Amino acid sequence: MQSQKWQLTLQTLSLVVGFMCWVILSSLMTKIKSDIPLTANQVALVTAIPVILGSILRVFLGYWTNRFGARSMFFISFLILIFPVFYLSLADSFTDLIIGGLVLGMGGAVFSIGVTSLPKYYPKERHGFVNGIYGAGNIGTAVTSFSAPVIANAMGWHSAVRLFLVPVILFAVLNFLFGDRKEQKVHNPLTGQIKSVYKNEKLWFLSLFYFITFGSFVAFTVYLPNFLVTNFNLTTVDAGLRTAGFITLATVLRPIGGWLGDKYNPFKILLFVFGGLTLAGVLLSFSPTISIYTIGCLLVAICAGVGNGTIFKLVPYYFSKQAGITNGIVSAMGGLGGFFPPLVLSLVFGMTGQYAIGFMSLAMFSLASFVIVVWMYYLEKLNMETKILENVGQSMMVTNTKGMIEKVNHAFTRVTGYKAEEAVGHNPNILQSGKHDENFYQKMWNSLREQGYWQGEIWNKRKNGEVYLEWLTISEVKNDAGEVKYYIGLFSDISEQKG
Repeated sequence: MQSQKWQLTLQTLSLVVGFMCWVILSSLMTKIKSDIPLTANQVALVTAIPVILGSILRVFLGYWTNRFGARSMFFISFLILIFPVFYLSLADSFTDLIIGGLVLGMGGAVFSIGVTSLPKYYPKERHGFVNGIYGAGNIGTAVTSFSAPVIANAMGWHSAVRLFLVPVILFAVLNFLFGDRKEQKVHNPLTGQIKSVYKNEKLWFLSLFYFITFGSFVAFTVYLPNFLVTNFNLTTVDAGLRTAGFITLATVLRPIGGWLGDKYNPFKILLFVFGGLTLAGVLLSFSPTISIYTIGCLLVAICAGVGNGTIFKLVPYYFSKQAGITNGIVSAMGGLGGFFPPLVLSLVFGMTGQYAIGFMSLAMFSLASFVIVVWMYYLEKLNMETKILENVGQSMMVTNTKGMIEKVNHAFTRVTGYKAEEAVGHNPNILQSGKHDENFYQKMWNSLREQGYWQGEIWNKRKNGEVYLEWLTISEVKNDAGEVKYYIGLFSDISEQKG
């Protein structure tokens, strides 16, 4: 128990440091622009570029974490982060910012490590909350958004960047010394893992959901500081404080979203999330005043935070055997969701002079996700009802009004010997024993038409030719208009009772 608590703490704090580094450029952009001349499109590219490596590498870090453990992956990741942090502290050109920013993406990629490692220490019913606690490491972006401009005002932005070397080196050492050397390892080949999940539509639906929720979080984190200064004439410190408030709210709500996903139906939580994001996108698209804009941003923070926690409840729920690669793919799509919006917003503003179309796209994608969640919710209910029917103790057979078999359960196969594919599409007369005459079956159908059901003893024949006695109940299934659509037959083998 002490071991798992220590790993949750260590890995969450490691994520805080990774995310602190991930947003250095966006947090200091207003200071950097004063020394390095940048166009609006170059600013958008520099702030978005760390997201590229941070997204792509998540797929591999998730897989490698399953294979080598969180200790090794965090240690190596922080060693790699030393280079871009030091390099950016010496940057004096647009090219330097691009090179350093690309490798700086490692700070965002480490997210895949914890969401793959930590569920190994906890039961399934706590995965949502645990991943939510770990995901609260997003607060690292708020730490940087708030502190970096203040430090830069006092020491200059080059020195502010150089200070980030301290936590990076410290947590490389802490993970090497205190990371779990005995973490359970999984050695399944990468290509095999990908092949086992890429055809599953749930993977891509969850990826879309995280693309929007985490993408919104990242996009607003990297875009708000410069946007608030440029469009509302706020000071860099004020913009940093507002951005830190956005990040803090979304971060605090992430474990709450995970807890809600554990306690209630996750799909109902996601309906609230995407409904709220749709409304927020509409609000922001009308170029509002700072007050209305603040309300829209806070609504994005609430929905993104809750959504981020809830989605990572569903990932291990559906893909427990492929957690590493699935966590990597879903979290990578979330990272990419933060890469494109700043570029799209910059492009839209350059073409139209406003951001309305960019924000409206958030509303449209959120509304589409809302519809998909509704579909998944009812599909889940249908699948559960189907599983219940398939596993009832009695044999079951469903026929249409033309008398053709449409569904059977496992108990049907056990009693009759016919597999589902051998029975579906055929008439139930494949079971007839020959012991009953036409008058017997005529009375059965008369009872069904008059009373809506029939029950009694009947001799039937198994696939191997053996005749057996069963107790059979046949009932009508009507739609809301009162029309008979199906007949359900439930039966039990009572040969031994009569024998």
